[in-house]
Amino acid sequence: MDRRHSRFVDVAPLGILTPFRSPNGAGGRVSLRERQRIAAAVLRECRDALARGDSTILHQATGAAGDIAAWRRYPEGEVYDPQTHCQYFYHSHGPEPADSNGRREHGHFHLFLRADGLPAGMTPLVLPELAVADAPLPPQSAPLKRGGRDEVVHLVALALDAHGEPVRLFTTNRWVTGETWYRAEDVVRMLDRFQVSGEGSTELLNRWLSAMVQLFQPEIAVLLRHRDRAVTEWRWRRRSNVFEDPRLEITSSFPIDLEARLAAAEDRGVEPALSAAASSGYRPPRLAEGWGV
Repeated sequence: MDRRHSRFVDVAPLGILTPFRSPNGAGGRVSLRERQRIAAAVLRECRDALARGDSTILHQATGAAGDIAAWRRYPEGEVYDPQTHCQYFYHSHGPEPADSNGRREHGHFHLFLRADGLPAGMTPLVLPELAVADAPLPPQSAPLKRGGRDEVVHLVALALDAHGEPVRLFTTNRWVTGETWYRAEDVVRMLDRFQVSGEGSTELLNRWLSAMVQLFQPEIAVLLRHRDRAVTEWRWRRRSNVFEDPRLEITSSFPIDLEARLAAAEDRGVEPALSAAASSGYRPPRLAEGWGV
């Protein structure tokens, strides 16, 4: 991205909110139910702050820009937390077709954890085809280099509509972001580590994204497991270097309903996980996995 052509439009200050925390004050672990209840409260606070400032999450990401340029990344320079080694950016691929519910994706966030922030003892997946030297690679949307190491893990992507409302979560093949590939169960363990802090123009956006990952953690875990299954099945059927195959781009995906998810998390009598979602009236949508041509 050419930074000379990317500018922000000033937006009204939206107030300072306390950082999201998953561990409790005594140093112990907080249950999934409690973490998601806290995440729901943070998201409600963010929504109220956005309403007071006549803003949206999309405005927060793009600096209230109008028609953003396709493939340009926002906020300018991306966002990186040197304490947690989390990183993200927002971009658009251009006009997208509407889904079955008539909702049209405007663009999406890519969320990452860099190698400096990984839990100890994790090793990436190595397949024979990854060791082939000088193999041709498709174009990549790798995040900017941050921190002390090159490796980066793509946790999930989060799509917004033109109103700044979240509409879809999805995972991608390795070539899309040039990530270092870890097994789904290892990436699930990384989700708790996606906590982006810092003051300034992206403070509210940081808190909103951190809370979204916590709230939808069970769904993201399912997506990651379907991602691995889609990649494995593609490799078996196509006999190709699956991680660099441009025919396989989106490996798992489903639409989301934030309001329904908040309601499930705020019901103290319901465990806000996939196995218990039916009793609250919340239904995780069907997955669409292994997208490609």
